[in-house]
Amino acid sequence: MTTRADMTLEWQLRAVSESATDKGVLAAIATVVTHMHGGRSRKRRGGKELVRLLGLARETAATAGEWEAVRQLHDSIAYAEGRMLRQDFEERYRLFQDGARNEHHRDFLGRTMWATHHWMVSAAQEHLKNRPDATAAELVEHFRAQGEDARFLEAPEGRPGRYVIPRGMAETALWLERVLRDDRIDVEDPTEAARKIVTSPEALALLASDDEGQLLLRAAELRRRAADLEALRAVVEDPGASEHDLQRALQGQPWIFGGRYVDEAAQRRLVPGDEVDIPLIRGDGALHIVELKRAMSLEGPLVKRYRNAWVPTARVHDAVGQAVNYLTGLDEYRGSIREEFGIEVRRASALVLIGHPALQPGVPEQEVNDALRTFNSHTVRVEVLTYKELIDNAHRSLVGPPAHGRAPSTGPSVLGALA
Repeated sequence: MTTRADMTLEWQLRAVSESATDKGVLAAIATVVTHMHGGRSRKRRGGKELVRLLGLARETAATAGEWEAVRQLHDSIAYAEGRMLRQDFEERYRLFQDGARNEHHRDFLGRTMWATHHWMVSAAQEHLKNRPDATAAELVEHFRAQGEDARFLEAPEGRPGRYVIPRGMAETALWLERVLRDDRIDVEDPTEAARKIVTSPEALALLASDDEGQLLLRAAELRRRAADLEALRAVVEDPGASEHDLQRALQGQPWIFGGRYVDEAAQRRLVPGDEVDIPLIRGDGALHIVELKRAMSLEGPLVKRYRNAWVPTARVHDAVGQAVNYLTGLDEYRGSIREEFGIEVRRASALVLIGHPALQPGVPEQEVNDALRTFNSHTVRVEVLTYKELIDNAHRSLVGPPAHGRAPSTGPSVLGALA
């Protein structure tokens, strides 16, 4: 915290001393002044110690019943911490000009108000010249918008002494500021970051062409994806989650399945009698269906021991058989599907999501994954993954691969990826 220790504060403390009578209060204020002049340089010392000593002086005054000194020392702390403006502080105590009102501040405020009203009259005349039918409410809204835009006042290089209020900057900046604040991107000063973007030359033409603006928007998207992935993880690890719960957590997020998928088809019932869980569209326009089975609530194991190797159980084979039946139906109706929905199913493929390695704590996770990968290598159009492996893959797509020799993190850290 930056504290303020200047001549104004010292003069105010001396004024407090002149009105106080208790010796303890006078001694406490003297300690504050001594601290201010106790540095090695001629500059007055501030810091946390100054605020602490002022607090002790205020406490001493309260104990002694010096309530006027308490009020004044309260203002001293507010001024030292920057919560009271210098002009207000000086005006309240009239420390200069022998206690007379500071006419400079009064005149400055008066001139500012005159200039503001003069500008408002000119701006109103100009607006009504272009919009003679404007209502009073529209005129008020016009001034409100200009007032917001005034925060982004510019001084053109080629026009000394002239200033420009860029129209519409406030709305763009407000949107960016909300992205930075509400989309949970950790930025020290969102308002200043938004101002920097909207006042850049590129952003004046098109925000999307500004590299820094694009970076912030990409960061916002990464943070949103990280939050969605954590929400999916919670559902997957819930022993009571149903297939419908898993489907709701996965819908509308094709990125979780990898960069090959660009969208999710709106139509789930493509073949009479069959309804796929999640229909994805690959980059080449072909369909990829996702068949969802239970995760932690799956009854029975994923793999079993057979002739000194781990192999998928009947539950996995049954789920793959169901996916194959879907693909067969798509092949049979590929002409009508392409004509009615515009979806290519001739090269369709399928993914079966099933179970979680934690269902079999006695089997190493790597053994479960290896068994399913070996199984996948012998199938052409169907792949089997556990929900945990899907989440781990999506996590790596956000934060990148782990450092060599370090175990992967259990949860996404987008801030680390952006550092």
